[in-house]
Amino acid sequence: MEKNIFDPGNVFRFNESVDYSADGIISKRVLDRPVGTVTLFSFDKGQRLSTHSAPFDAMVQVMEGNAEIVINEKPYQLQAGDSIIMPAGIPHAVNAVEKFKMVLTMIKG
Repeated sequence: MEKNIFDPGNVFRFNESVDYSADGIISKRVLDRPVGTVTLFSFDKGQRLSTHSAPFDAMVQVMEGNAEIVINEKPYQLQAGDSIIMPAGIPHAVNAVEKFKMVLTMIKG
């Protein structure tokens, strides 16, 4: 069985579970299973994940701040509370318009 950074049965708040890193990106694995993963990220302003694609659907949930998610060359502006699905096989990118935190849920099945 995979080890999680977050212990089952404990209450936590995503916003308080990861700090920001100056000029950096931090990721923390919440769940890691054969059928998918849940990962918490923090991005400093100006940081980005360059355009790439994944073989699985993934959902971004913005927990704090503002981000630009680009899917198939179309930009979407997201703020805290917004979510978007990035379809499998479609190029996408993540840009930090300002410091922000997000949860990425990837479904492999």
